[in-house]
Amino acid sequence: MPLNQTAFLRSSALMLMIGFVALAIIVGTTVWLINRAQHYFDDMLNARDLRANTINLRVALQQVESAQRGYIITGDETYLGPFDTSRDRVMPLYEILKADVAGKPQYRDRIEVLGPTLQMKLEELDETIRLTRNGRADEAVALVRTDQGRQIMDDARELFLQIVAEADENLQHTILDQKKSADLLRMISLAGGAIILIVVGGAVVTVLRHTRELMEAHAEVEALNEGLEQRVDERTRDLMNANEEVQRFAYIVTHDLRAPLVNIMGFTSELDETMKSIQAYVLADGNTLSEQEIANARLAASEDLPEAISFIRSSTRKMDTLINAILKISRDGKRPIRPEEIDLEELLEANLATIQHQVLEADGQTHLAVNVPKIFSDRMSLEQIIGNLLDNAVKYRAADRPLMIRISAERIARRQIRVSIEDNGRGISAEDHQRVFDLFRRSGPQTQPGEGIGLAHVRALVRALGGDITMTSTFGEGTTFNILLPIDVRTVKRSDA
Repeated sequence: MPLNQTAFLRSSALMLMIGFVALAIIVGTTVWLINRAQHYFDDMLNARDLRANTINLRVALQQVESAQRGYIITGDETYLGPFDTSRDRVMPLYEILKADVAGKPQYRDRIEVLGPTLQMKLEELDETIRLTRNGRADEAVALVRTDQGRQIMDDARELFLQIVAEADENLQHTILDQKKSADLLRMISLAGGAIILIVVGGAVVTVLRHTRELMEAHAEVEALNEGLEQRVDERTRDLMNANEEVQRFAYIVTHDLRAPLVNIMGFTSELDETMKSIQAYVLADGNTLSEQEIANARLAASEDLPEAISFIRSSTRKMDTLINAILKISRDGKRPIRPEEIDLEELLEANLATIQHQVLEADGQTHLAVNVPKIFSDRMSLEQIIGNLLDNAVKYRAADRPLMIRISAERIARRQIRVSIEDNGRGISAEDHQRVFDLFRRSGPQTQPGEGIGLAHVRALVRALGGDITMTSTFGEGTTFNILLPIDVRTVKRSDA
């Protein structure tokens, strides 16, 4: 059954919509899962810090008590140094632990009781030290034998054991949740990628089928309307250009949008490998780890995990940028033309003025020569066309010579003018002359920021005005863009443009 224009547009729009929805789901889910992974990682660090701070407080308290007993038993002043050092650490460590369990109401009451209790314990220890220093060691021993200090230590040890057990349990749950998130990300990425490939394949098949039918229709028209051969040839060229654009677009969707998706899937797998080193370190449960295992865990936490997350974020941003660029050109192509009378010389001078400070910074000069009457065209489109080309001339200037920009405009036919923009920049190599107008394609070393949509956007705008743009360039010497425009855009049929 022949594929008419309406069916072609509907099927193309449907497939593009499905592709965009799939991409949006992938990007949204990826961002959400990345945020979840970061949340889980923060939880792991908090649990580890809580565990470490609890153990540090317990060890400090034990060291204070050991130093106190050593001094009471021996009377040796050397025990006082460790005593004072450890004693001064107890309350600061308690404040840190109190902050760590602030969000855990199950410990709040006991932690608040522990503070005064620790203070009482320290006061008891200070009193026994004072008594021993004054030669009243028997009284110090009697104070120790009241078992008040032992009860305080027993309560503290019980609380410490509960906190450590809770921290270990939280670590285990966090690691399991993180693994589930990674599995979900992989599954969604694979499913979304498959949908996109199916949509692109369907789009390519539809475009090829439509192209074949257009070629067959052209042959029929040529046979039936030999007297209209020139008109048919013109229309055929337009159709061929349009079909080439669609096919290039299908290739871009297949290639440029698939590349970030492959990166996402690859670095998701790397996250799984990274988690193995971290799990071995976190879940050691007192087992002695080798130096290599510890080094691997630290490397995974400090470099591998952030690097993988960074690359995933970079790929999602790249996908978002490509989609936005496609939508921008699509919206501009649908924008209605608003013809008005334009003084081309005045418009070109205004655009040159916007880059004049950059030209002066490069010790450059600009020249303008306009020999055309006033034209009827779309001012916004012309300003975007000229502005993009002038920005490129400044951006890609040669570093070894002053910048020179020449703009000329002349009438070349009764209903057509040519605007030439010439620069002495770094130029474009011969093999890139055809591809620079393609979407997302750039020429030469990528030393300047950009996504490769500028010249594609310019060509779309020029063609929308019923004109065309060509380029000549010599690598290392400079580039000239020639823009052919109708004097009156109102005489141009939109469909022909």
